[in-house]
Amino acid sequence: MILCCGEALIDMLPRVSQEGELAFAPYAGGAVFNTSVALGRLGAEPGFFCGLSTDLFGEMLDAKLTEAGVSSQFAVRSSRPTTLAFVRLSDGHASYTFYDENSALRMMTEADLPALPDTVSTLFFGGISLVGEPCGSAYQALLAREASSRVTMIDPNIRPTFITDREGYVARIKSMMSMSDVVKLSDEDLHWLEGDGDLDTLAGELIARGTKVVLITQGAEGSIGYTAKHRVTVPANKVDVVDTVGAGDTFNAGFLAGLRDAAALDKATLADLPEKTLRSALAMGGRTAAITVSRAGANPPWAHEL
Repeated sequence: MILCCGEALIDMLPRVSQEGELAFAPYAGGAVFNTSVALGRLGAEPGFFCGLSTDLFGEMLDAKLTEAGVSSQFAVRSSRPTTLAFVRLSDGHASYTFYDENSALRMMTEADLPALPDTVSTLFFGGISLVGEPCGSAYQALLAREASSRVTMIDPNIRPTFITDREGYVARIKSMMSMSDVVKLSDEDLHWLEGDGDLDTLAGELIARGTKVVLITQGAEGSIGYTAKHRVTVPANKVDVVDTVGAGDTFNAGFLAGLRDAAALDKATLADLPEKTLRSALAMGGRTAAITVSRAGANPPWAHEL
């Protein structure tokens, strides 16, 4: 099982009513939630670990997980409210305003961390769940506990407007990346974390700190994969972009599914990943993300759509 560890929330997407008034429609979302749903739709039978509310929005989230074939057996249930993210779209690109105080997601603690069975081979982390407290510390502790024996991947998916303690957040992310087998960053996120410099140099520094595989996405320019031995580029698929909500999340799922299909989701293989396998998994990530951006909202493809 690939266990996705991070936020589930409701994206409030902008709409216009029949009367011409601005409105918001609720959609199940969250970066790590989207990755789990995409993995489920691709047939990977993943799991999801998060603080989930029992409110009406929590019921929406639970229903979408079930529909996609995602196990929520490890989720921590509470009556605290669901996190809401109001989305603003500009030229197809999304910006977010979060309402997260005292939410089921944010108030999860290290005491809520589950004991994981051997059937969980891989853990994926990311998103705003690594910003707030106490949930951020809980996820960091989970990765530190499991990194030596299970495959780990992180995509910080940075939302600068949500971060109030940049120094503390950067320290957490850099620590988690150094323990992770796979790190995925957009080019913008890489520069936000690491500063100026060319992508090859900055990615090489991440590998020098302990990461085995570094993935950099560049939107319409495609993606680059790095290991200690290889540098692989894969061009973006040409599509008409409706919006970019969930694009990176779906890319993560496609990449992980590609590794899974190649029987490469183990620590020994990732430590010396063949160039062909890296290229194939990158291409799988690109194909799945291309379908997602071609339609509104975070609506990742099912396996038959590929």
